[in-house]
Amino acid sequence: MRKWTTSTRQRVLLGLMLAALSAGLLILAFPPFNLWFLVWISFVPYLVAQYWLMPPKMASVASAVFNGLWLWGYLGPVFGGTGSFMAYLPLIVAGISLLVDNGARRFHARTGFRWFVTQGVVIWVGVEMIRIFIPIAGTWGFVAYTLHSQPWLIQPASVFGIFGVSALIILVNYALGLGVLRWWDQRWSCDNDVPIPSPRLVRRWLMIAGITLVLWIGLSLVLILLPAGPTVRVAAIQPAASPIILANQGRETFVAQLHARMVGQTREAAALGAQVIVWPEGALQYDPQVHDPLDLAGLAQETGTYLVIGYVVDVTEDVFRNEATVISPDGVFLGVFGKDHPVLFGGETSPTRGTYPVYETPLGVLGTIICYDLDFTDTARKLARQGAQLIAVPSNDWPGIAHKHYTHVVFRAVENRAAMIKADGGYDSVVVDSRGRVLALAVHPEGGEATLVADVPVESGNSLAARLGDWFGWLCLAGMSFFVLGERWLVKRATG
Repeated sequence: MRKWTTSTRQRVLLGLMLAALSAGLLILAFPPFNLWFLVWISFVPYLVAQYWLMPPKMASVASAVFNGLWLWGYLGPVFGGTGSFMAYLPLIVAGISLLVDNGARRFHARTGFRWFVTQGVVIWVGVEMIRIFIPIAGTWGFVAYTLHSQPWLIQPASVFGIFGVSALIILVNYALGLGVLRWWDQRWSCDNDVPIPSPRLVRRWLMIAGITLVLWIGLSLVLILLPAGPTVRVAAIQPAASPIILANQGRETFVAQLHARMVGQTREAAALGAQVIVWPEGALQYDPQVHDPLDLAGLAQETGTYLVIGYVVDVTEDVFRNEATVISPDGVFLGVFGKDHPVLFGGETSPTRGTYPVYETPLGVLGTIICYDLDFTDTARKLARQGAQLIAVPSNDWPGIAHKHYTHVVFRAVENRAAMIKADGGYDSVVVDSRGRVLALAVHPEGGEATLVADVPVESGNSLAARLGDWFGWLCLAGMSFFVLGERWLVKRATG
């Protein structure tokens, strides 16, 4: 077979184009585009660029371009124009990739690509695991979120957590990448130092990826078709604008109008049969247990519903309590949850965090988390371990994340087998059942009112992921550490 030949300049240009193509495919897989199927091949072009096409000394440039561009496309709409240092995160990540991936191609060349797929999976997922311990990162940008609209495919997250879903995506991409590396080398002469993967190795990994994907889908279909429990009608109240933002702007008259309308929305939802009704984060700028000018206790009694109310209270000039309370149908305040993960880069505080109350009700066990808590795996899990079956999520987003933040609700619901009701202050509210099915959704990046009402099955909330935590993420982090610390030993073993 005649091979095509190319110059070094052409190799660099084509390599950069392939890295950019990968970034574009991954961006399109995420909301708002939701071309989720692209995530299964989005890494392949950049892998060909990094591990075959680019000149060896420039191999990590492909990784830098890929990681920098897709993060820019993902985070740009989120932080663009805010002046936040987060807007520069893609550039920082690109720089880290340029340095850290500098020796990756040489390692796989010396070990005959034996560890190519395994290392790719554990390093990607290991980095995701590290990110959940960083307050400014959380699970934002996890590749698993591209599958939020496919509940039939993500049910094993209740066993492996979100990290298992990410691992499956990377496994398929790297196995395909291994095959494309061999296929491309047979057709294009590139005069490089990388030996091609053996046919046996390629077949083995393609078979492993294929079998894993088939077994995963089979397990997912079994889990999603399991009998569901009795249903409860719930509601999320989304005002036309954020009460807390308007209050901070001194627009008290507008806030009063919003409050009056939210009371009306609550009555409308109750008239439709809602028994649990959730208001947004910071809906009130006072503690309704101390000061209740809206007579929310009376509203709960009037409507016969459980009301979940988010509110903020100033403690000092720079410290405020960000909390949620639950009011029972007989007008009793059941307890208080303090936001577990305040947005530190946004100046938030939450001095009452650290307790995770759940409430036994005739409808099921009810718990609350608040907004940014959705972006971490631990808070909802702490409630699920106490038996929470319904988790209310008062939230206060901003336009840039309206198309993205509700996707996190899907995975927290599946991981913990708990229905979730997210009520936002104007942008994106959603009701998701315990299987990750979106039952009601309102996304208004420009702001807009919505009253979401849906029937959610009440399940046990007892999942392996809830009991064992991020066990699969820890496993991949251990694998990542093995490759970082044992690289020389692996090379010596392969070449000695």
